[in-house]
Amino acid sequence: MSSIRRRRLGILRREDTMTVEELKSTLEPWLKGHFQSSVKIFDVIPLSGGACQENSLLELEVEDGPRKGSHRLVLRSDRGSSLFSSLNRKQEFEVARAAFEAGTRTPEPFFYEMDEKVLGKPFSLMEWIPGKATGRYIVKDNSLKEVRKTLPDSLAEHLAHIHSIKSGQTGLDFLNLPDASPAMEGCKEMRIEMNKLLEAHPAMELALNWLEQNAYGTDELVLVHGDFRTGNFMVSPEGLHGILDWEFAHFGDRHEDISWLCMRDWRFGKLNLEAGGISRREEFYEAYEKHSGVKVDPEKVRYWEVMGNLRWAGGAAAQAERHLSGKTKGIELASIGRRVAEMEYEMLRLIENAA
Repeated sequence: MSSIRRRRLGILRREDTMTVEELKSTLEPWLKGHFQSSVKIFDVIPLSGGACQENSLLELEVEDGPRKGSHRLVLRSDRGSSLFSSLNRKQEFEVARAAFEAGTRTPEPFFYEMDEKVLGKPFSLMEWIPGKATGRYIVKDNSLKEVRKTLPDSLAEHLAHIHSIKSGQTGLDFLNLPDASPAMEGCKEMRIEMNKLLEAHPAMELALNWLEQNAYGTDELVLVHGDFRTGNFMVSPEGLHGILDWEFAHFGDRHEDISWLCMRDWRFGKLNLEAGGISRREEFYEAYEKHSGVKVDPEKVRYWEVMGNLRWAGGAAAQAERHLSGKTKGIELASIGRRVAEMEYEMLRLIENAA
């Protein structure tokens, strides 16, 4: 989702009254218990979050122990209502740790807390990394001209690391395995979510019918990032620094992640560069095949592109209804809702051009 600049104390709800100093005095003893050392927080800096997440940078000093020294950690928490299928703080933390240990370039997870008594809602802490994730910066900024030549290969390499994590891995048993194929399971989930929407969406119904008719089986279940796209990668002129946002991770078909990167909505104006506005999709496919040893099926990618546009359209419609209902008022939610027609048009275009 698109991001906006948060106010000074970005991690807190608007109705909360905790000041920055109160936040420091609350978190310092909590961090002391986890670091097993005295901790001093020097600053709390808001970071961009998005429609569902709030992030703040903590600059702190650990006085003793194996983590002694200065640290910059990102405090991450939910904002308002989460989107359907999103993981909670603990689950997202465990997935990120599994990916980190598998060699994926992602911020190191430090701690999490599910007890709402600490800050009023669950939160997690991870390593701060340099770079920017803004889509238009990544695909258009002149300072990244050379980086964009190698970025597809870097992304493919680390996506292959993510997909090296297979179902049944210890510590990820909270990720439910699909009862049917991932494709058919995705159809079932979307049927449920679409039935929750207050308004009728004929184009979305047509796309879901096509997906149900063309659902296929998957031989191997792998860890799917679930939001692998331009906007969730931290990049600088030095290259790729990390992959972010694991809240939609699940076990499924590897083509789902590949298709999400290739969706039209994540090209940020570079429509001819189908892989995230960075490269031709064929170039990314080749890089992924090199690093994973698995052949990419373009028609399976197309299938999941239709599914991705349907999910995005359904999520955007749900965001708008959050705003219209008064549950979580916000111009960002309202503007996202107005984009439903874009995804509807794209999914129908993909279906029309299917083999």
